Amino acid sequence: MDLRIDQPLWLLLAIPIIMYMIWFLKKKTLQKREHWLIFTLRLLSIFCLVFAATRPYITLPIQEEQVVFLVDRSASLKGTDQDAASWIEESLQQRKNSQYTGIYSFAKGVQTDVGLTSETTKLPKWQGMADTSETNIANALQLVTNTLETNKATRVVLLSDGIETEGNIENQLNYFKHNGIQIDTVQLKNEQITDVAITDFQTPNVAYAGEEQPLQVEIEATDATEGELLIALNDETIAKKKVVLDAGKNTVTFKHVAKKQGLLKYEATLKVENDTFLENNKWLSVTNVEGPPRVLLVHADKQSTALSKLIRQKELVVKTISASELPSTQTSYLQYDAIIFDNVPGHEVGEAKMGMIEQSVKNFGVGFMMTGGENSYGLGGYFKTPIEKLLPVEMEVKGKEQLPSLGLIIVMDRSGSMAGNKIEMAKEAAARSVELLRKNDTFGFIAFDSQPWSVIDTAPLKNKKQAISDILSVNPDGGTEIFQSLQLAYQQLEPLKLQRKHIILLTDGQSSTNSSYEQLIEEGKHSNITLSTVAIGDDADRNLLEELARFGAGRFYDVRDEETVPSILSRETSMMTRTYIEDHPFYPIISSGAPWDTVFAKGVPQMNAYIATTAKQTSKVIAKSKQEDPIIAEWNYGLGKTIAYTSDTSGKWAGDWARWSEWSKFWNTAVSELLPSFDEVPYTISQQSDGSYLIRDDTNHSAFMDIAVVDDEGKKVAFTEETVAPGKTKVYLDHKPGLVYFSIKNEDEGMYKAGVTIPYSKEYQLQQPNSELLRQIAETTGGKVLKNPSDAFRKVPKSSFEQQNITTWLILFAMILFFIDITLRRFGWRTIRAIFNRNSRTKTKQIDEGHQLDVDALLKSKRK
Repeated sequence: MDLRIDQPLWLLLAIPIIMYMIWFLKKKTLQKREHWLIFTLRLLSIFCLVFAATRPYITLPIQEEQVVFLVDRSASLKGTDQDAASWIEESLQQRKNSQYTGIYSFAKGVQTDVGLTSETTKLPKWQGMADTSETNIANALQLVTNTLETNKATRVVLLSDGIETEGNIENQLNYFKHNGIQIDTVQLKNEQITDVAITDFQTPNVAYAGEEQPLQVEIEATDATEGELLIALNDETIAKKKVVLDAGKNTVTFKHVAKKQGLLKYEATLKVENDTFLENNKWLSVTNVEGPPRVLLVHADKQSTALSKLIRQKELVVKTISASELPSTQTSYLQYDAIIFDNVPGHEVGEAKMGMIEQSVKNFGVGFMMTGGENSYGLGGYFKTPIEKLLPVEMEVKGKEQLPSLGLIIVMDRSGSMAGNKIEMAKEAAARSVELLRKNDTFGFIAFDSQPWSVIDTAPLKNKKQAISDILSVNPDGGTEIFQSLQLAYQQLEPLKLQRKHIILLTDGQSSTNSSYEQLIEEGKHSNITLSTVAIGDDADRNLLEELARFGAGRFYDVRDEETVPSILSRETSMMTRTYIEDHPFYPIISSGAPWDTVFAKGVPQMNAYIATTAKQTSKVIAKSKQEDPIIAEWNYGLGKTIAYTSDTSGKWAGDWARWSEWSKFWNTAVSELLPSFDEVPYTISQQSDGSYLIRDDTNHSAFMDIAVVDDEGKKVAFTEETVAPGKTKVYLDHKPGLVYFSIKNEDEGMYKAGVTIPYSKEYQLQQPNSELLRQIAETTGGKVLKNPSDAFRKVPKSSFEQQNITTWLILFAMILFFIDITLRRFGWRTIRAIFNRNSRTKTKQIDEGHQLDVDALLKSKRK
């Protein structure tokens, strides 16, 4: 027995009480014996109350113990019920009277076979389990131990093969250990099972119609046997095959040419006699079968392309359009497997459409290729665009010597009619031009309304960040005066000694004056000044601007979509700042690498010219010039592959390449490289050990996903999801084995669909008992792996105790003492003693009178 208190701080009250009692005793007021008695009673009652406040309790030992049996009766242990019953019956013979016993069985759920009792236990006939398709050891142990008395020493004897298919017992072992629950384990094994199981069925994730697809079935057998394997496509049998199976693992393969397109359901079914489990004889798989690869070939407006004649038409569907015909919706680009830009200027495409193409490549695996020419790469205005981002080369030429000195002035309309997206795009375009300039290039920026405003004085560019900030600060207001603004630009450039001087004029309106533009531009030609013009919107004076560009030996751009303005200014700036065209005949240097080796096996023809670019750090350069400029470069961008070819396709720049016998093979090889790999999909969906499905965004661009799941019948499947990291989501399904379809939509509005097979439970897999898990359970909780049934009822090492709170008893005792105290003070010691004495005398008198009556009666009887 042990005495303990929960709140010892209450004992501090004893200090002032003792001090008061000492002071009281010093007064010597306790003269009589009854005073001392009252003082003692009062002191005891006060200390009883103080001690009661500390919540004291005594700990008493408990002799009873709890020993319960928990029997695994899942499908993997089919036929072992009698073995488990015999083991338990033998162990029950060693039960002691102080040991309570209970018997429970489990699979996916738990049921009570014999409730906890102190009486002699007899094992009844096993009841049928509701669901044997799963084994959840953790859940069974948790439920059973929750029904036991926590203050008694407890041992659980677990009879199982240790194969978990649900839950994770390892995560709960410390809970049982800290709560003093000892778990012994007994390994069960089904020695008589004979079974054959399909363990995997592999079909391509993606394939093309008419392509021969490999179908591979993995089969595992406990014994050598024979059977029949059937393959069905969309519930229609397409192949049958007699199979001779060896004990262990077997692989059976098929070849099939799919003529249908879309998500196709394949089903493998195995028929074998004397098979224990029929649940593991089926497996489903899904293949996304597409038609012939579709290639979108884009050429510049008012031009044509020769590539459509070079690319094979039988194996591919090639659609040729002009840049102005490019679609304006994301969905339209996703129907293609590859997109080729053949000398297409960026301003004919626009930033919005470039962004859609970039998304198609990055998130959906569409291939992209750009060819060279006078309207492509840097000369096409692709600097800082989405197209440059996805290509393996940069538009800016680095490391070039002897570049011409440049003076550039941008004259931008800031009138009220430019408000909105027009002026924002114009400012973005001007800022992008500043980024292309070299440190010592001369730059000026004039914004005009009814009069010119010199926002940045024409001078060597020293601070790009400040210049960009000044440009972006311009706001729209006022009317339109073009001539004075151009005149100011020419005046600022004329005295400068530079190799190239160029003015870019952007406006959406008409000039309020009709001064002599021709004379102004003609005088500027003597100073080597050129002029390009950009007409934005329908209200611009196109005739005037086109004439100005013609007089100024520049280019006129008729812009209907302001999104194209940044590409235009990038192109203009690039043409003035860099010597992009390298037009010296040369033989490209080839780097080895499949599949290009076969293309250049017979040699490399001479090339006349190309557009200079800079290869990105992680790109692979297939061919390069003597100046180390890339001619052919490739890399993977997100899910897609992109190729840069910096010469042209017409033969003007390509030279002998266009007359080369391998010219067609070169282009078909390039297209083959662009096509998505069959295994490349935006998301990976994999089943986890806890039964959930992990959806991972392999592009690392989708932080969140919108997920929907339907089954093979088109019904919605309930699920819960858990975001574990950006681009990673766990989905928990409660669905029977079969096929479900995932629809995944990310924040970029991309959509992906995939069929996912929910395989049969692991309970039906052919597995050996998990002896290591059973050993770990026993060791962690202080139990043993039992061999001898009698050991189940050995003494539980943990001592069990019962705590008895004595607060109530102390309060009751204090009340009794107070009552005695009050009685003594109210009636006095003498009164109480007198009452007792009087009662005593009355009783004595009654006794004496009784005796006298008895004597008188006796004498009277004698006289008679």
